[in-house]
Amino acid sequence: MSNLKKIYNKKSNFYNYFIKYGNYLSKVIQSIDKKEILSFEKKLQSLRNSDANIFVFGNGGAASTAITMTNDLGFDILKKTKKKPFKFICLNENQSVITAIGNDVGYENIFLNQLKIHFRPKKDAILILSASGNSKNLIEAAKWVKKNNGIIFSILGFDGGKIKKMSDFPIHIKTKKSEYGIVEDIQLIINHTLAHWCQNKF
Repeated sequence: MSNLKKIYNKKSNFYNYFIKYGNYLSKVIQSIDKKEILSFEKKLQSLRNSDANIFVFGNGGAASTAITMTNDLGFDILKKTKKKPFKFICLNENQSVITAIGNDVGYENIFLNQLKIHFRPKKDAILILSASGNSKNLIEAAKWVKKNNGIIFSILGFDGGKIKKMSDFPIHIKTKKSEYGIVEDIQLIINHTLAHWCQNKF
């Protein structure tokens, strides 16, 4: 049973559920491996200093977070610190390209084919956002990047899936398999905390 079902009480009200949800969210955050968080941030900083592009993408709610990250860790840092931002590029934004690739060569290739055009082997990196870590379009992209000596970051839920095993710098949000909302909340929280951390640090 999902932990989100366990905290539900039909005799209670939405406010109480809201508080319990927040408490569970906090518990999951605190269960994330400290080494994963620190290694992830340290490597991102080195890529910022080397002018590497970081291609970020995901499906569903993760796609929205990927779009947000390009602003929060790109323009927003430049605007607020006047220092060099991260060069995040989101592969979820161009609907013309995505629908053309999906229609012509298959949805599983929507990220892969964009990377084949823009990715610089041995220099650039990708950041995959996913709850399951098992979506075919994410796996195809990761396989190609691995083959071309690129760096793979990921922020994943559930058991991490296949993407966790392929990642150089994963952050694993350990949840039950149905808890998409918790995973997506924490993916966005990681983005926001990283953005605020960098704004203060720079």
